[in-house]
Amino acid sequence: MSAELRRAWAADLDAAQLYRLLRLRVDVFVVEQECAYPELDGRDLLATTRHLWLDDGGVLATLRLLEESVDGVVSYRIGRVCVAQSARKHGYTTRLMLAALAETGSATVRLDAQSHLVGMYAKFGFTVDGPEYDDDGIMHVPMRRG
Repeated sequence: MSAELRRAWAADLDAAQLYRLLRLRVDVFVVEQECAYPELDGRDLLATTRHLWLDDGGVLATLRLLEESVDGVVSYRIGRVCVAQSARKHGYTTRLMLAALAETGSATVRLDAQSHLVGMYAKFGFTVDGPEYDDDGIMHVPMRRG
């Protein structure tokens, strides 16, 4: 079975699907990366939040696309990008990133990359947009596109 790209606004996710998305994120960020942090930050269910994921009967990879508005100008933030450990090296991050960027058009998009992934995000047109910082024991750098 090939991985199917899925997308849903927060309000359109049922409880079981949201659970599967959050479960993958906790498996990757909290368990695998040993980073105890508040994964449930209140942004997953905002009306303007979109979730994208790849599904083959289970969630293989996911990301969250947040809509932000400053002074009436809409921009976006990509976050919580993760791939199940058993599903890596299949281009799933690329598929998700391209899908998310197709939705944002020419608007500004920001993300906070783990420092060792700066080169990967640069392939999508992101550039470093601030100093490196420690986020719960993992070095990150802010990046921006557009």
